[in-house]
Amino acid sequence: MKYFYTFIFLFFPLFSGAQDLQTDVQARLNTPALQGAWWAGEAGFAGEEPLFSIRAEQRMAPASTLKLITSAAALETFGPDYRFETRLYANAAPDENATLAGDLYVRGGGDPALGSLRPKGGEDAATVLTRWAKKLKQAGIRRVCGNIYADDSLFEGLSVGRKVNWENMGNYYAAPVSALAIADNSFRIYFDAQPLHGRLARVSGMKPQVPGVQITSFATADALNRKDNTYVYAAPGQYQLTLYGTLPAGLQGFSVAAALPEPALFAVQYFKQILQENGITVDGQAKVLSAAPDYQNMRLLYTQYSVPLKDILYVVNKRSFNFYAEMLARNLAVHAGEKGTMENGLKQLEKWLRSKNIPLQDVVLYDASGLSRDNMLSARALTGTLNAMAQSPYFETYYNTLATPNDRGDLLVLRRFLAPQKRIENVRVKGGTIDGVKALAGYVKNADGKLISFAFIANNLDHKNESVFRLHENIIKLLLETREEPNR
Repeated sequence: MKYFYTFIFLFFPLFSGAQDLQTDVQARLNTPALQGAWWAGEAGFAGEEPLFSIRAEQRMAPASTLKLITSAAALETFGPDYRFETRLYANAAPDENATLAGDLYVRGGGDPALGSLRPKGGEDAATVLTRWAKKLKQAGIRRVCGNIYADDSLFEGLSVGRKVNWENMGNYYAAPVSALAIADNSFRIYFDAQPLHGRLARVSGMKPQVPGVQITSFATADALNRKDNTYVYAAPGQYQLTLYGTLPAGLQGFSVAAALPEPALFAVQYFKQILQENGITVDGQAKVLSAAPDYQNMRLLYTQYSVPLKDILYVVNKRSFNFYAEMLARNLAVHAGEKGTMENGLKQLEKWLRSKNIPLQDVVLYDASGLSRDNMLSARALTGTLNAMAQSPYFETYYNTLATPNDRGDLLVLRRFLAPQKRIENVRVKGGTIDGVKALAGYVKNADGKLISFAFIANNLDHKNESVFRLHENIIKLLLETREEPNR
């Protein structure tokens, strides 16, 4: 099959044939943006020979484009309308005085979005827990003599990827996973406005209030930069948080999001607080179970259903939310009948790749979100994933989880080019950025409306140079104008 492409701007010459596209892309790689760096890429129509392929078998750090695999496996395993369940139990019945002479149990079911406003239809934690309090009242409970237990036993092992670096670990985007998660397993730290450049910014509080957390901040005000460059340093389970970096000078109400030290424990601590605010006395403590109790003879008080999986995947891909991706990997392991560990979740991703005939030699995984610099994928593995999903019965859902140029600041120039032509919807992308890495993968609908899968990965970049985005945009522009040449 032969191909040709045209482009409306004079600085893009007219070519015919896939070989010309291969040559042109190769020539564009001779750019200062890639000096001292590695680049790999591939693009093609599903089921056909690539339009171009440059080092496509080379394993590279993929950053968040890895989420394309995690979301694909989750979507095909669970289906778009799947809902996770969190259940509330009591091990006794209330007496005539509305007293529960026993304990409450919150059974975590791996819901990534419990108490989160990120997905469509999501509710904040206070709203969710207040509903639970009302269910207890409807069950005739006004006092709990025992404890409130968080059953966190569905997941096991490390709560963050073992290759996640120290700078990332205490921040919301590296929040630890837990079978009972709440509010994205994160909370916000607020600062007083500091107008003077270089001066320490004082922490004014946190929301919600997390019992036991102590914050030491060395973050300073920066009058020259309006971006958030503040990092929270803390390991899972560590309540002493240290902040370094800079924040915008003079900005009132500025906040950063930090990872909860023990999310399941905080969930039941917060639940206890909400119960008391709603007139239900709790005599005991909030505690965490690592082994599931026997629920057979307990009373099920309420089942909380998550938003549909498709709305969770929208956040995974369009918003590139690491926490949901990591939670889904553990859920894949549990669904397969395995322990809910990171390692077993990654095995399920590899199993899915094998089922699509994607070579595992192209893949090295340490997490499910792409946060670790030690993850490795080839461009060929990414285009293979995209091509496989183009044949999936859930393709429309998958396609709609990807960002358009309207969604991503990375593609500003491309957005300006496409908007006048009303072709924004012809490009769907998943970007990925970590230190030294810029990656982009997704779909283009060409001039004939035919689907092209593409993946570009750049590694070892100068982190201050973002001109590689323009390189990727220009290659996408070429793909948009690629046309299938009629057989003669």
